[in-house]
Amino acid sequence: MFYCFVVGAAWLLWHLVFGIRVVGRQYLPRDRGFVLAPNHISAIDPVFVVIARFWGRRMIILGKEEIFGVNPFFSWFFRHVGVVAIRRGAGETDVLDGVISQVQNGQGVLIFPEGTRSKTGEPGRLKSGAFVIASAAGVDMIPCRIIYRHTFMRLFSRVRVCFGPPIPAAALDLGEKKSTAKLRQNKQLLLAAWDELYQANRFA
Repeated sequence: MFYCFVVGAAWLLWHLVFGIRVVGRQYLPRDRGFVLAPNHISAIDPVFVVIARFWGRRMIILGKEEIFGVNPFFSWFFRHVGVVAIRRGAGETDVLDGVISQVQNGQGVLIFPEGTRSKTGEPGRLKSGAFVIASAAGVDMIPCRIIYRHTFMRLFSRVRVCFGPPIPAAALDLGEKKSTAKLRQNKQLLLAAWDELYQANRFA
């Protein structure tokens, strides 16, 4: 109930402040696990994505431990909508194994493949975590492109959150040996999907 209240209140506030437009919500699965993979520009990107999705079973949201020190309100919001902090080092493997198990059981996970915010507004180098989770869980990856009217987040600036057609689980399978060549191909699939979403929905 608290999750529904928090997301509903944030939906109202963020639509008033930012004028969010959502594109492609129909691509989000209702009845199976998935990996939701947005680009990353602002510390509040997770808020925009959660609000854009709005309905459905509560997602797992993976984020760096450092995001909890950005702002007291955002830290409070993140904790109450299910953000799981990733601590670099030995503990990360255990966290990912737990996430994979939950995704196999039908839960969605939101993870930013870049691992950190872009300083230019353009997609940065992609890390492997999102692709390893999708492959191990055997689920589709949903590309998501966040587009700010002025490249970066500003108060009262318009924002578009765009979901694209799923990248199928079969295409993301890395095999038992987790092929690095296949991993590179998968990263290119996501980058191409992000670019297509940007070209179709960018601000004039």
